[in-house]
Amino acid sequence: MSERTVGFIGLGIMGVPMATNLVRAGFDVVVWARSAAPVDELVAAGARAAGDVAGVFEAAETVILMLRDEPAVDAVLSRGTPAFAALVADRTVVQMGTFTTAFSAALAAEVETAGGRYVEAPVSGSRGPATDGTLVAMLAGDPAAVAHVEPVVAAMSAQSFRCGPVPSALAMKLAVNTFLITMVTGLAETFHFAARSGADPEVLREVLRAGPMASAVSRGKADKLIEGDLTAQAAIADVLKNARLAEDAARTAGSAHPLIRASRELFEEADAAGLGGLDMIGVIAALDARAVADQEDPTP
Repeated sequence: MSERTVGFIGLGIMGVPMATNLVRAGFDVVVWARSAAPVDELVAAGARAAGDVAGVFEAAETVILMLRDEPAVDAVLSRGTPAFAALVADRTVVQMGTFTTAFSAALAAEVETAGGRYVEAPVSGSRGPATDGTLVAMLAGDPAAVAHVEPVVAAMSAQSFRCGPVPSALAMKLAVNTFLITMVTGLAETFHFAARSGADPEVLREVLRAGPMASAVSRGKADKLIEGDLTAQAAIADVLKNARLAEDAARTAGSAHPLIRASRELFEEADAAGLGGLDMIGVIAALDARAVADQEDPTP
């Protein structure tokens, strides 16, 4: 087994391009997923397919998990069963999803008790940066384990930052997500206001591009609104999950959180309206719905 063999489980909207970049960087990548299509895509790109989760861990010392939620991680790792220790012993588990800090801390302790190593490595970015290899990674764990996985993470990201012990990387990610979610919600409100007040949205886009508030995110999301392309880079349903995580973390920390609360409420409304598969900037539809409701019932 080569040290350059890397396992990857979690071939979703972000996982497929991330694993593809590992292949392109020269790693021997072993993948598994419940669905055949993403596995076939990775195999066509040069990865190898494992027959099951155990096959991934047998082939690779370092295994990346990019899974949707905590139950999915528990299921993949057979957590709570004897199979868990058999999987993770003498392996480095790199957990790249965004979950609660308590979940990650408990999982880290269990992996280490079973004789494995655990690194948190959540990333900031959506499908575009995942495809381009320009994600920003936040790493936490034992310094030796972090150093061991940094070359792997570097193949999928433009920069990485050591945040300290577990779960400090996830705490950092939730702080970053608070900024991202409230910023994009504010951008949606800006364009909604412009449309309702008679300001030309295309001119607004150029004004924002020219000013000091411009960023890759604001430019990209403004383009999606103007072009009417709401194909998901970060889907409303996924952002809602992250907004809830950030809000819960703020509440637990005793941090005031009015903006993330307001954003979470809007994303809930958009998701409830059946828009969960749209890009996060599609939350503007919830603002449209609120405007209609306010006109029907103007009582403050």
